[in-house]
Amino acid sequence: MSGTVIALAVSPQVRQMFLDDATVAQLARLGRLRLPPPDADVGDPAVLAPLLADADVVVTGWGTAALTAELLTAAPRLRLLAHTGASVKPFVTPASFARGVRVTQAGDAMAYAVGEQALALTLALLHRLHRFDHALRTGEDWATAKAAPPRQELRGAIVGVVGASRTGRAYLELVRALGARVLVADPYLSAEQADRLGATRVDLDDLLAGSLVVSLHAPVLPETTGMIGARELALLPDGALLVNTARAALVDEAALLAVLSTGRIDAALDVFDAEPLPVDHPLRALPNVLLTPHESAGTVQSRRRAGAIVAAEVARFLRGEPLRHEVTPDLLTSTG
Repeated sequence: MSGTVIALAVSPQVRQMFLDDATVAQLARLGRLRLPPPDADVGDPAVLAPLLADADVVVTGWGTAALTAELLTAAPRLRLLAHTGASVKPFVTPASFARGVRVTQAGDAMAYAVGEQALALTLALLHRLHRFDHALRTGEDWATAKAAPPRQELRGAIVGVVGASRTGRAYLELVRALGARVLVADPYLSAEQADRLGATRVDLDDLLAGSLVVSLHAPVLPETTGMIGARELALLPDGALLVNTARAALVDEAALLAVLSTGRIDAALDVFDAEPLPVDHPLRALPNVLLTPHESAGTVQSRRRAGAIVAAEVARFLRGEPLRHEVTPDLLTSTG
């Protein structure tokens, strides 16, 4: 590993979030660290090019510029991109794969945090906390604020999990621990696998029609884009609850807004078609909607785990061992 250069092509904010002192020290033992100049914008290719000039490894984060063919020309030694987040699509290009740059990411670190926030959102919806909060903050009188729709307990409730992904399985385990009965819809999951998870495998329509709570955890694929549209939303029982901490593209937002505007269902949303969510977006005014700003994975522990995964992957790569979280070109084109 002597002579290895590791470029930390992340902003000071991202570095502070993901790379604690122990992780930075671990990376420093693997090679010579190169950081961008103070206050430099790592989203500017002109800043990134000299940073990568003799780098063997680049660590990326939010806002890092993509590895274009021009940048790769300025980085002849680059062999690995290790991303502190999950989706590498903003950073990887066909040119980087063609040049033989391998790619890894830290999505596994976020699964539990997303599952736990989905649980928190589920409990808030079941107990109508969002409605109580909205009523009191907007000046409703005490009696009106108390007149929320009936509240439900998670224990004994039927919860539908769409997608047995890493986050889906984390959420499934958490709601089961609190006594929920779980249905799961995932075309790649067998009935036997679902049974081992403590869930019942059903098709999507049956899950929607039979669940009090539906939580989305599917990746964005051609077949999942817009999978929850007006027809699917109509299958939900009156009073059903929808949680989306996955991807906005799974849901037809206009159809969702239409049904939410009737008050027939409630929803908790962490992802949106337009981010940042416009300040005048109608979702912001609805009392039956709980909103969070795409932060379900943003725990301290999740980000520290992500940094540790990146350091471990860099170490494996430099030792010539298989990567545990590698993203290949076929995976990149088939995931969201």
